[in-house]
Amino acid sequence: MQVIWFLIIGGLAGWLAGIVTKGKGFGVLGNVIIGVIGAVLGGFLFRVVGLSAAPNSLGELLMAFAGAIVLLYLLSFVKKPG
Repeated sequence: MQVIWFLIIGGLAGWLAGIVTKGKGFGVLGNVIIGVIGAVLGGFLFRVVGLSAAPNSLGELLMAFAGAIVLLYLLSFVKKPG
């Protein structure tokens, strides 16, 4: 059940990050992929700066969202224009 919850949080985080960065989401699979990678990245970054997410769903979503925003920002540098 935790894996399903992780995918749901990842999908929401990816969708929110897509809306913030480009005005729309990336499709269901794209949102989940961006969100899951963002959750891992967000967890790493939070630990690096000495923060921890709240031990509830909202904290997990915020951490995954922050990681997804950073991921999309970094990907914008390697993405070819056009």
